[in-house]
Amino acid sequence: MTAPGSDDLLGAVRRAFVDGRGAPVTTDVRPLEPAEARAVLGDHVAAAVTDRAVLAGLVPGREITGAIAVAGTGPATLVYTTEEIGGTLPAVAGAVDAATAHLAGTVRRLQGEAAVLDALHATGRELTAQLDIDRLVQDATDAATQATAAEFGAFFYNLVDELGESYTLYTISGVPREAFARFPMPRNTEVFAPTFDGAGTVRSPDITRDPRFGKNAPHHGMPDGHLPVRSYLAVSVLSPTTGEVLGGFFFGHPEPDRFTARHEYLAEGIAAYSAIALDNARLYERERTLASELSRSMLPVAPPTPGLDVLTRYLPAATGSKVGGDWFDIIALPSGATAFVIGDVVGHGVTAATVMGQVRTAVRCYALLELPPSEVLRNVSALTGGLFGESFVTCFYAVHSPGDGTLTYANAGHLPAILVRPGAEPAEIGEALAQPLGVGSDFPQRGTGFPPGADLVLYTDGLVESRTRDLTLGVEWLLAGIPEVLASADHGPAWDKLVDELTHGRHDDDIALIHVRHRGEDGS
Repeated sequence: MTAPGSDDLLGAVRRAFVDGRGAPVTTDVRPLEPAEARAVLGDHVAAAVTDRAVLAGLVPGREITGAIAVAGTGPATLVYTTEEIGGTLPAVAGAVDAATAHLAGTVRRLQGEAAVLDALHATGRELTAQLDIDRLVQDATDAATQATAAEFGAFFYNLVDELGESYTLYTISGVPREAFARFPMPRNTEVFAPTFDGAGTVRSPDITRDPRFGKNAPHHGMPDGHLPVRSYLAVSVLSPTTGEVLGGFFFGHPEPDRFTARHEYLAEGIAAYSAIALDNARLYERERTLASELSRSMLPVAPPTPGLDVLTRYLPAATGSKVGGDWFDIIALPSGATAFVIGDVVGHGVTAATVMGQVRTAVRCYALLELPPSEVLRNVSALTGGLFGESFVTCFYAVHSPGDGTLTYANAGHLPAILVRPGAEPAEIGEALAQPLGVGSDFPQRGTGFPPGADLVLYTDGLVESRTRDLTLGVEWLLAGIPEVLASADHGPAWDKLVDELTHGRHDDDIALIHVRHRGEDGS
């Protein structure tokens, strides 16, 4: 007999859809999700679906006149029509169900296997999309403990610190972490060795009767106060790229013979997905750390600036992978003037951090030649135009001359600066003056007074823009928040508070910031 769910069976069911004169009508089919199939089929192989509300949920927007759900070796299928039909569908469904009753157990088993695979793949998709290691390992431990029906589960995993030293951490699921807090890390005993060495899965109906159990001093088994374990399942987590043992899952249950071959299969599947996710997360973390350290190493220490108070902030991206491209610089020029520079490289990661370092050096070199802002940016743009391929850089360059109290600036595609004159509201300057470095060739410069009591703020877009906030709105919030910062006795904590308010502590891009306050002292 043809297996349920085959083309022949579906064809026979579709031919049962006829009008009152026995002529065939047009039918459509729709695969059913496992939960939908269980709801309409129950334990049957075929069933007529007559409930209007159910049909409306399965095929929204269509006026269904008749439908039969059919189970199979794959996903169950709904056959339906919108044309007028005779009243034979329940009888047809009953006949199919009766004729295939001896196969119903097979169908249910296969549907169960399909549901297991769906759940495993769903877990895998969630894990491999995760880059936060702490969350990843906890999610994996929770999913595996639930899938194996263990009383509790643990995931011991290895990390490498900045000095190259390996260390082990663990997560717990099913019981409070305190239940294991006073016990030492598991050693490479005969029971644990296959898992920590990557030799294979260990599944025991009663680990206390296993010949490898209880051979090691001082406990010769489980230490006093340990949760009771009879059924035992342990699975290695192996890197798919290097074969390195990244860690191991351990599951326990106080009753014997609780873990089956299916539980072992699920645990191994989740371990495989966890290995991919851990590889990705560790690679991401290494690049992010390298880019962040590279960026930080290139940031300057603000030199003495007579008559000016200078505050700076650099915050690498707190989320996502966008660390690396923002920078600032403060350059004491030979004439006694001070140049303030802020910029952002298009792109992220190590490449952007490297480009940033080269551009920063170029800006600094041309600045020390005492070239005017327009010429500094023109020369740097000519240099970067053929040096970095498709990349380009935004940059705001401003020079404060203490002799005449002026601020001269040029802007290469960067966000405008914010100038606050004494007794005035914050105002943007230098908006849309020129294209970015590497693209533009002409960089008009402007000048403005910068008297004692005035403030200048330069910043990058990570402060005001995010995936959930429009740039224009972010700038408005920044302008509204600056007066409170300026009114504070200590600008440092006030800026930290405003940055946190603007980003909610989860900025997904770098943030660079310079705040210059003209004190009006030291003869400037």
